[in-house]
Amino acid sequence: MKNEDTLKRLKNIEGHLKGVIRMVEEDAYCIDIIRQIQAVEAALNKVSGGILESHLNSCVITAVQGDDPAERQRVLKEITEVFDMATKV
Repeated sequence: MKNEDTLKRLKNIEGHLKGVIRMVEEDAYCIDIIRQIQAVEAALNKVSGGILESHLNSCVITAVQGDDPAERQRVLKEITEVFDMATKV
């Protein structure tokens, strides 16, 4: 995912989140707020997935194909940590 695409998506999410804040301020129906929060979460997950895919296709491939075993191990550990954090949320 290109940086400009990522920024565009994040700015859209920011606008959507501001809408959710406004809904809370205006005491909107709880289920409607929850649905909008879920939409924001889904959009963030999509951006996160795109960034991860870019990382896997650049940094990780470079490290795995490189000659430095410590760098390979470091990059693979990072990926494991990201997945561990994702399952804790």
